[in-house]
Amino acid sequence: MDYNEILQRAEDYIAQEKDQGFCQEVKDLIAADNRAELEDRFYQNLEFGTGGLRGVIGGGTNRMNTWVINNATQGLANYVIKTYPEKAKAGQLSAVVAYDSRRFSDVFAQATACIFAANGFKTYLFTSLRPTPELSYAIRTLGCDTGVVVTASHNPPQYNGYKAYWNDGAQVIEPHDQGIINEVNSVTQVKTISKEEAIKAGSLVMIDKEIDEKYWAMVKSQLFRPDLIKEKASEVKIVYTPLHGTGAMHVEKVLGDLGLTVITVPEQREPDGNFSTVEKPNPEEAPALKMALELAKKEKADVVMATDPDADRFGGAVPDAAGNYVLITGNQMGALLCDYILTSRKELGRMPANPAVIRSIVTSTFADKICAANGVHLAECLTGFKWIAAVMADFEKTGSHSYVFGFEESYGYNVETDVRDKDGVSAAAMCAEMTLYWRSQGKSLLQRLEELFTQFGYFEDRSISRNFAGASGVTTMKGIMARLREEGLKSLGGQKVVLIRDIQTSTSYDPANPSDKKSVDLPKSNVLQFFLENGTVVSARPSGTEPKIKFYINSMVPPTGNLADSKASSEKLCNAIEAEINGILDAAK
Repeated sequence: MDYNEILQRAEDYIAQEKDQGFCQEVKDLIAADNRAELEDRFYQNLEFGTGGLRGVIGGGTNRMNTWVINNATQGLANYVIKTYPEKAKAGQLSAVVAYDSRRFSDVFAQATACIFAANGFKTYLFTSLRPTPELSYAIRTLGCDTGVVVTASHNPPQYNGYKAYWNDGAQVIEPHDQGIINEVNSVTQVKTISKEEAIKAGSLVMIDKEIDEKYWAMVKSQLFRPDLIKEKASEVKIVYTPLHGTGAMHVEKVLGDLGLTVITVPEQREPDGNFSTVEKPNPEEAPALKMALELAKKEKADVVMATDPDADRFGGAVPDAAGNYVLITGNQMGALLCDYILTSRKELGRMPANPAVIRSIVTSTFADKICAANGVHLAECLTGFKWIAAVMADFEKTGSHSYVFGFEESYGYNVETDVRDKDGVSAAAMCAEMTLYWRSQGKSLLQRLEELFTQFGYFEDRSISRNFAGASGVTTMKGIMARLREEGLKSLGGQKVVLIRDIQTSTSYDPANPSDKKSVDLPKSNVLQFFLENGTVVSARPSGTEPKIKFYINSMVPPTGNLADSKASSEKLCNAIEAEINGILDAAK
């Protein structure tokens, strides 16, 4: 695309964008002849991907702004109307909209709600910010046909996003995802109405406590041992941070109702779209928990908890014997929760017929071992909680299994069927109960984790993310994946690759005999996995929402009887694999 085309796209955008602030940004760039920035903002439309939108806030077709939001919502509305024409004709369609603490989230959410209302949907809009899991819960509770939450989850402050949901409360998947994308790309006119007009007409309804109270009750109903919590609540002290997001209202309410002592990091309690105390509001990253860990040390807390801005992710840390706080990874917390849920169901006689746990393909196989020891089926799915929700729905449709838990390595957990997404609020409540339970057995969470390592082997997880921004970055990432597919990998970290699984071609094969391909029963996705002879799995996956490629190292050292030796072996293996992957990425620059 030459510069004249870029300028024309910029002029067209200015003519259509209703927010004068975003328009002025573009006008200033044109006046300054800032060609590089203009090209980045206009070389493409911000892509409405399979789950929605995510991008840097600002003026331009390749940015998050009202023009992009309006087109996305009109396209989504058009698709729902075409999917349910009889309901549309009868005026029976409905939608619900929520938003988090990010900059412009309230503005984008109101614009979304007003477009749904103008298109004949009875639309529900939360009066103030709410977590993503509550949006999923609201769709199911209100019986809506679709829903949207405005959030960029755990991304840095310059980002915002838009997640689209279907009537089951899960993010959209095939065939709806591609159908919505086609409609978004075909929008020529956007229908809207003012908030005041919509409320007066009854097409927009503001909601809050009528959903909040039901959601809180649902979260508490998932717990196994309310009597134990009541009896032992005073024995556990929790330090919590919502990282300037939506979590404080719900986590404090639910844990407080249970009688637990929750000390919220005061500097991070209030919503703040600039996330002024952290570089990234991501509980996966240690720097984001710095203030919580400092407060925990001062208060001698038994557990540290954190949720990301839209409270779907949950992270934690626990003290070791010396009182130093150890961060629990997403895979480790998933294994602990899996172990606790299965242990509790067995002890209390609440294990359903054909129980099943679901994890994503880039998540550690740690939980597989725990499930096998408990006679529980372990199902795999693609990365992203919408796929866990899809398998959950398939279980319900076929009656093949009973869902008991789902999780993914990126700090996402689901302990209920009333929410079809990851739920940091429910995870916090279950983690609190789990802490009390193991305390009643004379163990800390860390001690229980080490028992699991001793029994099943030592599992360590690392990830490597490399950003490749702009048009050239997309080409670079495609080149990396093409090279890995063509050349494969014979070994990693000194371990032989015994199986390659290519999710894009739905095949797996032994690199020693590549012509003998087996079928893989998963939806197609641009993911490559390398299974090593000792049980370690290395996965390569370009992000669907960000300009980066990610490698997941799920190392496994079989039980040795000596945990220190296992940790040393794992560290050596992970270091070697990490060096090789970085070499591949450096060569691609």
